[in-house]
Amino acid sequence: MKEKILFVINPISGNKSKKNIPDLIKQKFNDDEYNVKVIFTQFAGEATQIVKQYILKGYLKIIAAGGDGTVNEVASGMVETEAVLGIIPLGSGNGLARHLNLPMKPQKALDVIKNGKPIKIDYGKINDRKFFCTTGVGFDAHIGHVFSKLDGRGFVNYIKATVSEFRKYKPQRYEISMNGTTIMRDAFLITFANASQYGNNAHIAPKADIVDGKLEVAILKQFPLLNAPGIGARLFLKNIDKSSYIETFQCESIVLKRANADVIHFDGEPEEMGEVLNVKIIPEGLNVLAN
Repeated sequence: MKEKILFVINPISGNKSKKNIPDLIKQKFNDDEYNVKVIFTQFAGEATQIVKQYILKGYLKIIAAGGDGTVNEVASGMVETEAVLGIIPLGSGNGLARHLNLPMKPQKALDVIKNGKPIKIDYGKINDRKFFCTTGVGFDAHIGHVFSKLDGRGFVNYIKATVSEFRKYKPQRYEISMNGTTIMRDAFLITFANASQYGNNAHIAPKADIVDGKLEVAILKQFPLLNAPGIGARLFLKNIDKSSYIETFQCESIVLKRANADVIHFDGEPEEMGEVLNVKIIPEGLNVLAN
């Protein structure tokens, strides 16, 4: 029998055209051996429903072509099933693909999809939302919200938004309960990491391991603008955890309380949630094609 493969393509992720992707897929997966279905999504949230429908039709290799938001939507419909996720990284950050050391070029990503082996990875939940790289509150969530309103995408626009909002943003107070202990912190941001990075090789939790059944918690306090270049450099040098401005913890679940409902992010996608956030890790809940 022909292997059934579903490709879910987000036409607006990142800033590159996706028009040539179906042709690349045809070159790699011929009709004699494979039953390939290619679908371009039309609105946010559609990918999750598409994936659930096609798994019921026997498509057990599901490919997300897009950024971390697309991967999140596709994978959210696949968790706790036999289906295996493949990724063609076409977004602004591509955090999960980079953490898994997947190729950034579509042709080479297709080689992994064709020949790669499945591994089981963890995923997380923040209240009722699933995440696969990181979730969090504070400045990064605020920037995710601002970025989502911009006309242009891409790394340069993300940096511009970060610089313009930095001076205006004030740290928030949080009550954090984990590992049988409750602490209070005034934090610039708090990140709960399954994978090590936000994307673009900016590693907020360098020790995060996507298969260890643990969350890495990074609490960054307010720092002077003068120190911002150094903090940024540490993200890309994978040693932000050595900064005196950050605390790191490891846990399986955490309860965070804040004064008011506010924005959070899950894999870079912003959403408003309430005062109480329950975050936990789900071990080995997703099958992924690896290099």
